[in-house]
Amino acid sequence: MADLSAFPITRRWPARHPDRLQLYSLNTPNGVKASIMLEETGLPYEPHLVDINKGETWVPEFLSLNPNGKIPAILDPDGPGGKPLALFESGAILIYLAEKTGKLIPADAAARYETIQWVMWQMGGLGPMFGQLGFFHKFAGREYEDKRPLQRYVAESKRLLGVLDRRLEGRDWVMGEYTIADISMLGWVRNLIGFYEAGDLVEFDTLKNVPAWLERGLARPAVQRGLEMPRRPDAQ
Repeated sequence: MADLSAFPITRRWPARHPDRLQLYSLNTPNGVKASIMLEETGLPYEPHLVDINKGETWVPEFLSLNPNGKIPAILDPDGPGGKPLALFESGAILIYLAEKTGKLIPADAAARYETIQWVMWQMGGLGPMFGQLGFFHKFAGREYEDKRPLQRYVAESKRLLGVLDRRLEGRDWVMGEYTIADISMLGWVRNLIGFYEAGDLVEFDTLKNVPAWLERGLARPAVQRGLEMPRRPDAQ
């Protein structure tokens, strides 16, 4: 039986199954990267809901694992060398789980780095820009009289979608085969046209390849499960 008592996060979110990988998350576009990956790989895991609306990422127990106060984060009792590993940042978690399982990342070195390249592209561009668009279109930013920030993020989101659309020309998936690159993006593109209600703004329906890619991704059973994990109390 693994002993995770040295990790303060387990005091607030106790591990009922300490031999399983512990996931601390919420089903946001970043959070679902980890849960989808765990569902796709079949790794046994125990999900813990961290409610960002209640400020739970800023409690000392969570900050002890991720000082940046963001979800998702994981605690793997069977990390490198058989020792527990605590890890944050969704992109790092994707790469770690891919390497741990040998799944959803190419074995060929060049293709592996190309896959990581697209994960970094999502982390540095697609996610942040879509998030800003959502703020200025749907949330508090929509009250701003100056519409230049919204226009800027709409234009940049359209540009990034164009990059993805061209990449998908002749491919079902970003790398040809389904990888962590796709997992990193699916939740964000889904959110853009769904929760953020920005499909018309970015002219999503005019894209040639992205809509079909999104449909393929959302049809995967593991993706469907991952999008709902950890389950919110009102969904149980």
